[in-house]
Amino acid sequence: MLRRVFGPLARRWSWLETAIRVQERFAEVHGSSLATAVTLSAFLSLFPLLLVVIAVVGFFSSHSSDLAGSAISNLGLTGEAATALRSAITQAEKSRRAASVIGVAGLLWSGLGLVAALQFAMDAVWQTAGRGIKDKLVGLAWLAGAGLIFVASIAVTAALNFLPGFLAPIAFVTTFAIDTLLWMWSMRVLPNQNIGWRALLPGALVGAVGLEVLKAAGSLWVPRIVASSSALYGAIGVVFAILAWLLFFGRLVVYAAVVNVVRWEARYGTVTAEIELPRVPGEVPLKTTRAGEAVPRQAAAF
Repeated sequence: MLRRVFGPLARRWSWLETAIRVQERFAEVHGSSLATAVTLSAFLSLFPLLLVVIAVVGFFSSHSSDLAGSAISNLGLTGEAATALRSAITQAEKSRRAASVIGVAGLLWSGLGLVAALQFAMDAVWQTAGRGIKDKLVGLAWLAGAGLIFVASIAVTAALNFLPGFLAPIAFVTTFAIDTLLWMWSMRVLPNQNIGWRALLPGALVGAVGLEVLKAAGSLWVPRIVASSSALYGAIGVVFAILAWLLFFGRLVVYAAVVNVVRWEARYGTVTAEIELPRVPGEVPLKTTRAGEAVPRQAAAF
């Protein structure tokens, strides 16, 4: 559909041709389903993360006069959602020690589940099989590297807060560079495909730009959605807002990976491989999609 509409322009503008190919490949490898798997895994990993947050919040709340009031005001919560948050922070003060132990263990377990979903999505885009049990070790290595990058990001952000206002662009450039590094680390380590660091830069840049947009949306749009939905649906409205954000993040992961694959094929070409399919009566498939689905071209007797 896109090629029919923008085909003439795509022949003149190479970037538009690339964008069309990315969208076509996204649809062909069932990118929406891959993104949904990433979204679900990311959402499930929030529960043990919440336990860790509870431990941290409980620690700070015990040393703060009205942490709950500040959080409710900043999020714009009212009614049942505000009451639930205040109650949760009160309970966090009492259970912060147990929550920290259980939360860290659960966070590691669910983190590996999220890593597995990311690996599956990127491998599916590259049309390659996983490493088997080695993927678990790779996942641990990725978590360690991503954790170091995250800690470095927090330290750099804290340091940049002391800069004068006219140097704000330096803070943005630094944050963007750290985001790009995180995407390149993910694309280099997670998929079972080694194409070098330089070839990963286009997808990493797309991912970094998209992540900055999602961060801005998360700071501006999500609090408003939380406030409005919590008034209508109570505490479950917060879940709706988080799921919406994670859904966009899942699609961003797949699109960023597809960008690298499309650009790699444009430069180095493709190869043809045989695929084994179940033999069924009625039609002979002469072609398959990128997802390994048979495309019948002619009828034939069984």
